[in-house]
Amino acid sequence: MRTEIKNIIRSLEFFSNLSEKEVERLTSISSLKSYEKGKLLYYEKSQSDKLLFLIEGLAKAYKMDKYDNEIFLYHIYKKHMLSEISSLEDIQLSSYSNISVIEDSIILSIDYGAFKKHFLDKKILCREVSCEVLRQSKLLKKLVNREFVFDSVSKVAMMLSTDLDIFNRSKRYDVSLMLNIQPSTLSRVLSRLKRNTIIKINRGEVIIVNQKQLIDIYEGIEKHG
Repeated sequence: MRTEIKNIIRSLEFFSNLSEKEVERLTSISSLKSYEKGKLLYYEKSQSDKLLFLIEGLAKAYKMDKYDNEIFLYHIYKKHMLSEISSLEDIQLSSYSNISVIEDSIILSIDYGAFKKHFLDKKILCREVSCEVLRQSKLLKKLVNREFVFDSVSKVAMMLSTDLDIFNRSKRYDVSLMLNIQPSTLSRVLSRLKRNTIIKINRGEVIIVNQKQLIDIYEGIEKHG
């Protein structure tokens, strides 16, 4: 197991600049766990002493409204950090959202207290953490655009452009929930994009014909939003 963890750490871009000694240290404070589809990893506003990376599978971040309706935020793909870091000074991690796995997943779990002591406090991996914070900030910016700026056509266009695999693997009803639009609206938008030869649909699977036009749909609104 130790060798497996070490190889996984080496495979992650986040840790690519570590020395062999540093990889050994990180391996000693890490473990590998499997989770079944549907497992909730973090509750919104919960505290955690574990830094998590998704090695295999797929996860999602979401919130619940006052009526207990799920508000989808974004997907988290393999080889990415699951935890949310807002400060290098905190001794525990606070979660902005609920995070659960939506496929059977393998997760690298790192003792955050030891990680902070042996790496962050020694100015190791601070740049990588800062880049991760910026990446998560961009995801939230996309969320703001999707929910408050984009119309239904732009919402669908952005998801097709950036999350085509997820779109095709999901039921249309689930996609409409993610985008906060009606299923009938989703069908109309897909028909419109197909009619304009921006996409084609083969046995229910969407295939992008003109990526630039697809991007122009939502970037045009974003620039003027």
